Parts: sequence; structure tokens; C-alpha cells
Amino acid sequence: MSFHQLRDFLATLQLNNNKEWMDLHRKEYYDVRDFYIEWLEAMNDKLAAIDPNYFDTPGKKAINRINNNLMFHPTKPIYKDHFGAGLDQQSKEGDFYIEIGLNGAYIGGGYWHPSSKKLKSIREAIDYNGDDFFKILNKKSFKKMFGDMIEGVVLKTAPRGYAQDHKHIELLRRKSFAVSCSFSEKEVANSNFDDRVIEVYKEMLPFRRYLNKAVSV
Repeated sequence: MSFHQLRDFLATLQLNNNKEWMDLHRKEYYDVRDFYIEWLEAMNDKLAAIDPNYFDTPGKKAINRINNNLMFHPTKPIYKDHFGAGLDQQSKEGDFYIEIGLNGAYIGGGYWHPSSKKLKSIREAIDYNGDDFFKILNKKSFKKMFGDMIEGVVLKTAPRGYAQDHKHIELLRRKSFAVSCSFSEKEVANSNFDDRVIEVYKEMLPFRRYLNKAVSV
């Protein structure tokens, strides 16, 4: 089994995105899913070996469902066009997210539209020590790998309790704090893909740890 076969399965699934087809190809689905879980298990061990504070996340816990949530997104197809998972996962937020899909891989981390309580905690951390977060975001290697944080909803003015001329007002106005990078299908198939994932993990780690510490205080 390989990522190429995983991609082929997903491509065929998107042409037959219905429960009837999935029921007929359930064994093929489980074969591909098990391959991804095994890869996650191996990556889980590799990341734990380099990060003493890594939160052990077995593959079966890490992997997400392939079904879309039709209750909140009724117009979406039944099945996703990717396999997604969250490693270093103490909670569903703030984990190290890895998605393998039709166009390669997508890796992300941080907090996308966190709850008002968590957003409040992140803003308090930035207010108290935003300089450290600013340094993380502007580190040359970090910028090269991720660019800027993913665009999201931004307040037009300062959030309640903060001055408009706060030195980190651009950060405080944000409602999401997440970064990502992508790999092509060819890069995913390369023998050094695991090493590339580890590089991304290391570079993203200070960013994730800052945010996770903020919401856990």
C-alpha cells in the first residue's frame, strides 16, 4: 500500500460519492484507512522521540472520520476528498493536523475560530507577552515555511478592553491563529516525506506551544 493508492481510492470515491458505492468497496476503504493509520502510528513515534512534551496520539485516535458533517454542512458531499488526522493531540484544537488528499498533503496547526473563552485567553497572552509571539511569527525560517497566519475574520476595531494603539493591535484584532503549508502529490510520494513532516513539526512547535499554553492557563 502507498500514498499513491490512497490518492487513487479518494479520486474514485469522489466520482462515486454515495453510500451505496462505499458499501460495495468497504474492504478497499479499510485497507487504505489502515495504511494511513499505520503511517500515523510511525509518525507518532518519530515525533515523540524528538519532543519530550509530545502528547502520545495513537493512529486510531488521531484519524478523523471521512464522512462530512452534513448536519452543519448539508450541501457538502457525503465523503471527504482526503484523510485527516491530528497528532500531538491533547484536544481537537491546537493539535498538529495532517491531511493527505487528492492534491498532496496539507499540514496545519493553531486555533481556527476558537471559542470566546479560548480567544480571550490568547489575547491576554498577547497583551502580557506578545513580543515572544511576534518573534515566533517573524522568524526567518518560520516565514519561509508558513508565510503569514491563515487569513480569517479580523475585527475592524480593537477588542473590548484593549487600546487601539496597543503595540500588538494587529494580532489582538484577529479571531483565528493558525498556520499551514502544503506538499504536492509528488512530494508526498518522495521517500523523504516523513523527514519533511518532522521539519514542519519542529518549525511549528513554538507557535503551537505558545497558543496551547495561553489557553491552558
